[in-house]
Amino acid sequence: MRKPWLWILPLVVAAAIVWLSSQSHYPLGVQLPHPLDKLAHAAVFGLLAVALDAALQVNRPDLPLHRRHLLVFLAVSIFGATDEWHQLFVPGRSCELGDWVADTLGGSLGLLMASLPLVFTRHLEGLSWSRGAASRPDPSRDLILVADPHWGQDLTGLEEATERHPLADWLFLGDVFDVWVGLPGMETDSQRDFLAWVDSRRAAGRWVGLWMGNREYFLDGHAARFDLLGEGSGGRFEGEALAWEHGDLVNTADRRYRLWNLISRSGPFWLLFRLMPGPTARRVSTWLERKLRTTNTAYRLAFPRDAFRKVAEAHPGTTFVTGHFHTREVEANGMALPWAHEGQFMVWRGGKVEQL
Repeated sequence: MRKPWLWILPLVVAAAIVWLSSQSHYPLGVQLPHPLDKLAHAAVFGLLAVALDAALQVNRPDLPLHRRHLLVFLAVSIFGATDEWHQLFVPGRSCELGDWVADTLGGSLGLLMASLPLVFTRHLEGLSWSRGAASRPDPSRDLILVADPHWGQDLTGLEEATERHPLADWLFLGDVFDVWVGLPGMETDSQRDFLAWVDSRRAAGRWVGLWMGNREYFLDGHAARFDLLGEGSGGRFEGEALAWEHGDLVNTADRRYRLWNLISRSGPFWLLFRLMPGPTARRVSTWLERKLRTTNTAYRLAFPRDAFRKVAEAHPGTTFVTGHFHTREVEANGMALPWAHEGQFMVWRGGKVEQL
């Protein structure tokens, strides 16, 4: 639910900063020696970043984390530079580069603090986003569910299932490829073939959605290719009792992965890959994914049954499904879908999930 009134918060903080910078000294005659004056700059601009991020998060739920944080960082940095320039005209005040650096660093630290719940809790609104239609034109149609195919060169099972079920809609629950980075020069021929398949299905009037997993990065540029593209938690149909997410964020105890997930979807990480030559970026992403396969196995070998049940029960009145765990598990109203690496797809049909 959008809350336009939240925009008042960053406006109030920005107005307070402008007022303070218009004074020849701090209120009540307070004098802040160096470096406390720089810490004060960092604190107020950190507060501005937190307020602006909260307003964007609620009112622009279609913005991925990296884009939202880059927007906030740029806005805070530019506002800080403007505020410092303004102080040139205030008697008794001076414009200092160090103050602007403190403003910018404060904004960055504010964003970092606002992101901490994404590592330790199930409050994942700051990481979650979606674009498109969360409803199907014809809910009576079969909905084929594909979880974790981990395709490489071949789209195993896709054409066969399409030929056998030409009228079905499709929902992919993440980890479609071993690694998929949606940046120029980093996509493979098989990924382009998959996108062409999506185009053909939608041209035929079928609904196609993709909910990103832990092996998809920065795919928001492809949002127009899908009826629904999303990430994080909160996947749910309007008018159908089906809710979903990929599953990698179900276990709040797996903080090491959650920290990596946050870093790898951040604005600095996006900038790093954007600046790399395509071949170098592909090699780095492949190396990182290969390293991740052999780390943190303690949390990946055992199904987090209690955590999964708790998340499923937070979606009452629905069937809650995930991929990620590569095994079929049922807890309360939740179901983890089996690995689709050999074309073992599932289907949502008549209010139930069953094997296709």
